[in-house]
Amino acid sequence: MSRQMGDSHRRFLQTMMVNGIVDEQGARTLYQHCCETHNMQHAPDKLDDFIDTINSKLQPMFMQIRKGMSEDNGHQHYALVNMAETDVTRMSSDYADNELELFRKTMDLIVSSETGKASSTDILNSADTLTSKKLKKSDTEHLLNRLVHDKWLSEKRGEYTLSTRCIIEMEPYIRTMYQDQVKVCHICHYIAFQCQICENPTCGIKIHNPCVARYFKGRSEPRCPACDDFWPHEIPEVRRPKSQSRR
Repeated sequence: MSRQMGDSHRRFLQTMMVNGIVDEQGARTLYQHCCETHNMQHAPDKLDDFIDTINSKLQPMFMQIRKGMSEDNGHQHYALVNMAETDVTRMSSDYADNELELFRKTMDLIVSSETGKASSTDILNSADTLTSKKLKKSDTEHLLNRLVHDKWLSEKRGEYTLSTRCIIEMEPYIRTMYQDQVKVCHICHYIAFQCQICENPTCGIKIHNPCVARYFKGRSEPRCPACDDFWPHEIPEVRRPKSQSRR
């Protein structure tokens, strides 16, 4: 595929600038739409080549469309990332200093937990320890709603996790700040927070829940892919994208 940036590439980039992040199915649909709108040949298996062409033009501006995986369901996503700002300061135009401090504390709670989650109660309690301007309970709850809406956090039943967007965009910051705590998934090699851990004390590898489902599917006696110990955790079901599950 040509490395020349055309109108189809520009339309794709403009949509990514508006949305920030799209799942793989959404990216493929957008790719097809952009090609058809601008009379460009659409090759379904060339999405990554198409994005590489855009990235080659974004490089001088320290931007990149980067691929990552949802820890919740294992589906691939594409996010537009500002490479010049890899830490929480990238959010300073949208959030006040005390709000960013609480977000950092929330990240601390999530990264240090065994489950990759932080309860709303723990986050509310950490709001009382801010060194900058204190946040009222109602302000903290409103901030958490904003962080979910802006796709920095995900929330389910009162528990918060780092969103797919957050992990993709802030991976360099996360690896630097939490280098002694962060491990990658043994299967997909992305950072792992919501995962299962080998109970062998000399092993301790992490595997994302969706990667566990795919790796151990159909195996009657699951064993750790690193140390060959019995894998004692419950094996979840493989979750397919909605477009496939309807077929």
